[in-house]
Amino acid sequence: MNRIERITYYENIMKDAVKTLEKYESALAEFKAVQGRIKELDAYLQSKAWKNDFAVCEQGKLPVDLPCGVLSEDGIFNLLDFNRELLESGAEMCKNG
Repeated sequence: MNRIERITYYENIMKDAVKTLEKYESALAEFKAVQGRIKELDAYLQSKAWKNDFAVCEQGKLPVDLPCGVLSEDGIFNLLDFNRELLESGAEMCKNG
């Protein structure tokens, strides 16, 4: 690889890295911002209100066109588990530097 090719090669690596790190920074800020809402969701899952809403849904007493993904046990548990895994992964990354 000649000098021009080498400089161009590493320039492209730098540009790609900057773009990726900027996206990561933005995604991390969004991830941090949603944590309070995820805690609300977890509290809802543990509440009597969720159990009652789930029962009503199971009885078919909700409007057919009402999105009810939050009443899907697998859906909400998977979301909370995924969030926990990401939190643990981030903590592990910080610990290992």
